[in-house]
Amino acid sequence: MYGLWRPRVLGAWRVPAAGPVILAVNHSHGIDGPMLMGTAPRPVHFLIKKEAFVGPLDPFLLGIGQLKVDRTGTDRTAVAGALGVLERGGVLGIFPEGTRGEGDFASLRAGLAYFAVRTGAPIVPVAVLGSGERPGRLIKALPPLRGRVDVVFGDAFEAGDGSGRRTRKALDEATLRVQGRLTAHLENARRLTGRTG
Repeated sequence: MYGLWRPRVLGAWRVPAAGPVILAVNHSHGIDGPMLMGTAPRPVHFLIKKEAFVGPLDPFLLGIGQLKVDRTGTDRTAVAGALGVLERGGVLGIFPEGTRGEGDFASLRAGLAYFAVRTGAPIVPVAVLGSGERPGRLIKALPPLRGRVDVVFGDAFEAGDGSGRRTRKALDEATLRVQGRLTAHLENARRLTGRTG
């Protein structure tokens, strides 16, 4: 990442140095996941759509610890793999919106809250900004080479309400709490960097 672009990483010290943690990342561009993997202070295991595991990418992604997920239904193997990462004290990266979109956390899925409430792992919000501002000249699908991309880590927080409840109502409430924290972090990151997206 540092060879192709000029990432500016802010707040990486906010990621706990040890123990399970979930990085909740906005997702507006295909480079957001690799950018975070290349700049995070700890190795990150992402849930990645199974369609990305093709050709030489399949053994490469599996070799660096990424988790294949079938998005057509509840993929129990992927869920177990993600829980395993957290149980071993690792870092799980999640795009809480489920797929690439506006990158504004407007349509959160319950998966993030489920993993956080189930394991008690803190969530660190991450904003990747500048990756989709303008296309590159050589490869339109990527940001301009040597272009600035900002990666802003926020303060860690707990998703649950402290009760330990894992009911549907508790997960729905946790999802709303998480959405509020992630949206606030994104707004703060935009102010801090002077970027809009």
